[in-house]
Amino acid sequence: MNPVTPSPVGLVAASASRRNFLKRFGSGLFICIVVGHALGEEESEASFQTKPRVVPKGTIDFNALLRIGEDGRVTCFTGKIEMGQGPVTSLPQMLAEELDVAVDDIDIVMGDTDLCPYDQGTWGSLTTRVFGLQWSQAGAAARTVLLELAAEALRVPVTGLTVRQGVVSVTSDPSRRISYGQLTQGRRIERELVVPPVLKQPSEFKVVGQPLRRRDARDKVTGKAKYTGDLRLPGMLYASILRPPAHGATLRRIDASAVHGRDGCLVVQEPDLVAVLHELPERAEEALPDLQAEFDPSPSTLDNGNLYTHLAQAEVPSRVVKQAGELERGRARAVRPLEATYFNAYVAHAAMEPHTALAQVVDGKVTVWASTQNPFGVRAEIAQVLGVPEEQVRVITPFVGGGFGGKAMNRQAVEAARLARATGRPVQVAWSREEEFSLSNSRPAAVVRVAAGLDDAGRIAFWDYAVRFAGDRGSDLLYDVPDHRISAVGNFNGPPEVHPMPIGAWRAPGCSTNAFARESHIDRLAELAGVDPIEFRLRHLTNPRARRVLEAAAAGWGWQPGQGVTGRGLGVALGLDAGTYVATIAEVAVDPVTGAVRVKRVLCAQDMGRVINPAGAKEQMEGCIMMGLGYALTEEIRFKAGVVLDTNFDTYELPRFSWLPKIETVILDLMDEPAQGGGEPAVIVMGAVLANAIHDVTGARLLELPMTPARVKAAMGGVA
Repeated sequence: MNPVTPSPVGLVAASASRRNFLKRFGSGLFICIVVGHALGEEESEASFQTKPRVVPKGTIDFNALLRIGEDGRVTCFTGKIEMGQGPVTSLPQMLAEELDVAVDDIDIVMGDTDLCPYDQGTWGSLTTRVFGLQWSQAGAAARTVLLELAAEALRVPVTGLTVRQGVVSVTSDPSRRISYGQLTQGRRIERELVVPPVLKQPSEFKVVGQPLRRRDARDKVTGKAKYTGDLRLPGMLYASILRPPAHGATLRRIDASAVHGRDGCLVVQEPDLVAVLHELPERAEEALPDLQAEFDPSPSTLDNGNLYTHLAQAEVPSRVVKQAGELERGRARAVRPLEATYFNAYVAHAAMEPHTALAQVVDGKVTVWASTQNPFGVRAEIAQVLGVPEEQVRVITPFVGGGFGGKAMNRQAVEAARLARATGRPVQVAWSREEEFSLSNSRPAAVVRVAAGLDDAGRIAFWDYAVRFAGDRGSDLLYDVPDHRISAVGNFNGPPEVHPMPIGAWRAPGCSTNAFARESHIDRLAELAGVDPIEFRLRHLTNPRARRVLEAAAAGWGWQPGQGVTGRGLGVALGLDAGTYVATIAEVAVDPVTGAVRVKRVLCAQDMGRVINPAGAKEQMEGCIMMGLGYALTEEIRFKAGVVLDTNFDTYELPRFSWLPKIETVILDLMDEPAQGGGEPAVIVMGAVLANAIHDVTGARLLELPMTPARVKAAMGGVA
């Protein structure tokens, strides 16, 4: 069954209350949620833009996690959203397991703030590993209630009942049976999820762990799936918004007289928001340049040439993330020191769907359809800007066409809401690709300095790691080095004034930068020690999960040990993100004339605990690998004096289908262990594994991402 996406046409505005919620859905069994835990604030990717909602522990949310109707169909509600990562399939799968119903009998409502329980946002690979437990508990709680009702109806103890496909029967006499729908018929039964119910053991699973096709696949490939930009409302206007020519430029003067009223154009002019609106999007877009606007230039003097010096010297306090032993003691033991600095560029999210929102205001109720990763954050932002209670704002999230952390920002939704209120008509704001590149928060450029060294036995004597502005997520050492220190300056979200453009979360924020620096340096130490890179890693690993995933990758590849530059073009990298260990091996070829890199084969192994939908997990790994080719080899935002120079795909090069290597995935069978994150881990090691593979075939060590043909060629020129 497909997810339920409320239509904008005929929407009945209703105040948010438990009573209204239950009234809307009539009778049935409702399992409500007690919030205040498992909100994942520790990994908020929008916390610098939207303050996390503080929910006292024990507070009862007015909305329900699931409802079982008279027809036996199950409707489940979640504040999570679907942006291609697959919860539209895996979440019903988890619920079906605990409820003992068919997956096809479950409908899912996602990201509707009037219908769904509060959720901080869809990011950090938290949906399965954190929210999923609560979700399964709701299913188990519902099953418990239904069994109690069935025991009363069939006049047998609960222990004498069996459930299958939503039908409860007497174990000793299967002809005596009653369905979930019959049990709830004509009644409204509410239960609050307070005491966690007993969940099934993995040995009892029939649905979890089965590879299922995505439930939204057919709608998406046939165009039936609706995104925010597909929605229409009677009388709606399209907005084209005046943007400054550069970040930091300020509006000095504007004259809109030539546009306002011309051919049906409206102009909304506020101190920080100027827009042309029309019933046809082309008319609004054509009229925008006729606004007579003058800007003071950006004070920024940064460009791609001086950026890294600026980041290395920016005066921002450093903090120690982790340390152990005595760094100077380890440094003194080192007989073969190795120090290097690694760099990465600004990278765009480049999601297929640009930021889009549609807003209307009816009788004071603000309703916004938005492409966002955090609908409740959007609601809070809009309420604050408009000066209305949050209960007067409803945010609905249709399908989202990719986010990767970029849609934790909700500027377009606030703009649409402001313009709808200013005009009194529904307004759609759909960023152009040029706006998307210029306004969306990019992965921050960063600088990482690593100092380490080998002792006289060939072991790593010390590790001194300092990351600036990527964030400390993924900076874990992973390896056994008694004397080490990891420090960080800034984070993936700033401070914003350091950067010449908006920056923020990008798929596994910070991890790809940190994995690139760490795994490149580990590879160099292995070469310095004269040891095979996998063997060198294993010698420094005691963590059983890290060891087994690396060994699984080596076995899957058929790894043959080698030392130093072997000419084979093979690289290896290890990482940890969202509780998942990942090990990847890659093979590349490099054009000696142009420096162009061709990735021939990639094998990725993941230790990710229990896997709900193996098919979905595999798709996420493959998607991560393809996306990782981009930031590793070509993707880099060029800029100068506050102006983003790459504003479309003619100059910003994404991975192409023709780049697709042979991809193999290995998921360790660990159904008895807790589920971990699966949406991001495989992307984090792609820069490192390709850098190591390029070195293995050319002898050139690349210290900067992306590894463009020009940089590879230049590095090859430096090889003795």
